Amino acid sequence: MNSMIEAADAAVADINAERQVLGILIKYPHEVDSVVDRLRPYHFYDLAHRRVYEIILDLYHKRGRISYTQVYNELRTERITDSPAEFLIALTESFVSLSELEPAVAILQTKYDVRRLVEAADQIRAAALGSKFDDVAELQSRAQQLIFDATQAHDGDGDDARSLLEVLNKCYLNLLKRREGTEDAYGLSVRFPAIDAMTTGFKRKDLIILAARPSMGKTALVMNMAVNVAKRNIPVLIFSLEMDDEQIGDRIVLSEFFTRKEAGEMEITSHEYQTKLSDEQFMKAQEVFNDLYHLPIRIVDKRGLTCAEIRAKARKVKTEMPDLGLIVIDYLQLIKPPPDTHRNWALVIGEIVRELRDLAGELDLPIILCSQLNRGVESRENKRPMMSDLRDSGNIEEFADVVMFLYREDYYYPDLAAQNGTEGLVEIIFAKQRKGPTGTVKLRFIKEYTRFIDEFTGKVSGV
Repeated sequence: MNSMIEAADAAVADINAERQVLGILIKYPHEVDSVVDRLRPYHFYDLAHRRVYEIILDLYHKRGRISYTQVYNELRTERITDSPAEFLIALTESFVSLSELEPAVAILQTKYDVRRLVEAADQIRAAALGSKFDDVAELQSRAQQLIFDATQAHDGDGDDARSLLEVLNKCYLNLLKRREGTEDAYGLSVRFPAIDAMTTGFKRKDLIILAARPSMGKTALVMNMAVNVAKRNIPVLIFSLEMDDEQIGDRIVLSEFFTRKEAGEMEITSHEYQTKLSDEQFMKAQEVFNDLYHLPIRIVDKRGLTCAEIRAKARKVKTEMPDLGLIVIDYLQLIKPPPDTHRNWALVIGEIVRELRDLAGELDLPIILCSQLNRGVESRENKRPMMSDLRDSGNIEEFADVVMFLYREDYYYPDLAAQNGTEGLVEIIFAKQRKGPTGTVKLRFIKEYTRFIDEFTGKVSGV
């Protein structure tokens, strides 16, 4: 029996590797710089070893350096061991050379990952054998969440209260990146200059609501954004709850036809694409298809998905594509509510929005969620959308980090738009930005090609 326990302990911990790491850090204090961003106290299985590492980190953050004497004094004060001197000697004599640090750190990280998997398995077993879950689908969703959490990179940022010093260090590094103009200094660029200037890029963990009345172009805009992102080799996941995958594919192809047309190449109209192309047009279409094949875009076109199913599929794709940078969901009102829901519909919608915002935080990426507007817009003289126009608004405004509305004068007043020269002009109204200003920017919508272009530069975005 004891041998089984020892074998189990060996599978989840390596006490000798823990001693090696601590011994090297105490004997060579400057090496703390090389591990402080990768190694956390929870990587140590032995509680005494964990506390020694916490002491090392505390000294490092307060004074920028550590020493044998400082660690010894802390151990003596806290009475972690009856003989601090012997304890430290045992640590510092537990290694042969400095080269053992990196392999030992890797062992600690691996053992911690194993412990997380074992813990997740134990929780799944307890849930399956208990009476908490009457719905098998709910149990499966919970099991998948536990396994997903256990297999994701874990740096502990969400586990511990962080000091202001740590927070300001991160802020300062971001400041340096912005000063140097590095690509990751801002949020996710969607390559529409007017939108990027207003948002400085969509931020990770943010939920962006893009709302409009039907036929305003919200699906076209998010697809343009998705392709622009994917063209920079950033994976994108699209949930299309209304159109099937072929319709999405055709829109992407048509949009690319317009890009080629603007570049002076042969024109292929939407009508021609939907009927029959000439030999020359067909060859040009093949070039477009070949250019699009490599884009890292995944499309889920299953209708009637619940929020739990969206979350499960998104986690799966994130596991397969760790660099997943954007999720698009089209659209909110087509997400199926959980079964046996007897609550007010606005509250149900609000709960779905909250869960999707939590998903954005969990996967560490922005989610663009399209939404319909209620018919109240139609009854007003000024038909520009407002927050109150969000259909079943509930807590949408509260949970969203960014709320964008689309407005086209030519949709409501075509004659006036022709007179004013605003045909195809789309106002992108930023009604809310948790981390930025509100205001309006303008794009032009080429409806035949489902393509948006920047109004002031007149250029196709993303190229």
